[in-house]
Amino acid sequence: MPEKRESVRMMGTIIDIMVHTFVSEESDRIIDEVIKKLECYEQRFSANNPESELMKVNQASGISPVKVHHDLYQLIKKGKEHSLKEDSHLNIALGPLIKAWHIGFDDAKRPAHVAITAALKLTDPNCIKLNDIDQSVFLEKKGMQIDLGALAKGYIADLIISFLKTLPVKTAFINLGGNFVSFGPSQTRDSGFYRIGIQDPKRKRNQYLLAVDTKDQSVVTSGIYERILKHNDETFHHIFDTRTGYPIETNLASLTIISTQSVDGEIWTTRLFGHSIPTILSIVEKLSGIECVLVTETNEVNYSSGLDGRITPLISR
Repeated sequence: MPEKRESVRMMGTIIDIMVHTFVSEESDRIIDEVIKKLECYEQRFSANNPESELMKVNQASGISPVKVHHDLYQLIKKGKEHSLKEDSHLNIALGPLIKAWHIGFDDAKRPAHVAITAALKLTDPNCIKLNDIDQSVFLEKKGMQIDLGALAKGYIADLIISFLKTLPVKTAFINLGGNFVSFGPSQTRDSGFYRIGIQDPKRKRNQYLLAVDTKDQSVVTSGIYERILKHNDETFHHIFDTRTGYPIETNLASLTIISTQSVDGEIWTTRLFGHSIPTILSIVEKLSGIECVLVTETNEVNYSSGLDGRITPLISR
């Protein structure tokens, strides 16, 4: 068969890969090459692996600049740019705060307020100094940490799709734990569109509230239900207010961005999460090639005008 599917556990999630090749004998080889690239990218971008290239930058904070691979440099540069935008909720320097809470990991805890205040003092993206000439990164304050968790999966997905486009592949997709991106027409639907489910926040994983049709696009969702910490009678989610150090207060359960580049989906879900629904819709309507779906905690659905005719409600079973 020219179609080959593979699932691997990596980057803290399950990654699903599909390639549909023009020559069936090529499928296994191409999947193997994709997995090798994913292993390489995990080693480069991870904020949880002490041996990763990103962690070498963090370990040298307040000491010296670190030269990094071009891919890592470009993602840090893009992340800093969007972290500095007015009213952006994205901040790649949030590493100390993320580590203080560590929501989604076995050692997750509610930090003392004094610890949150101390962590926030180390999260100024202006203190990330970049040198375009030698592609080096310097964190000015000791204890600073870059965390690319809000961006890396989308960036990696884009790199994989760019690689696959150079090969004898008719259509392909990669799904990095809910971050989906494809190229070429779907081989299972006459329309050629992939139909991507958007999680019902009130139900178990892989039970969908609606679906969106996409072609040569990425679908990225951020949701407050994805990773949580229960502490006494309180529940905390993993999307932080960069001003307070606590989870963002919002009536949104999830924000989905549909875009050509998956990294753009990552950027805008994080930049916009925490704004009001009218504000998010207003901003997205002005962005070229970006659409959105918003689901509130009561499962009210709003979406941008470019998705008219591409949204299918799914009946709960």
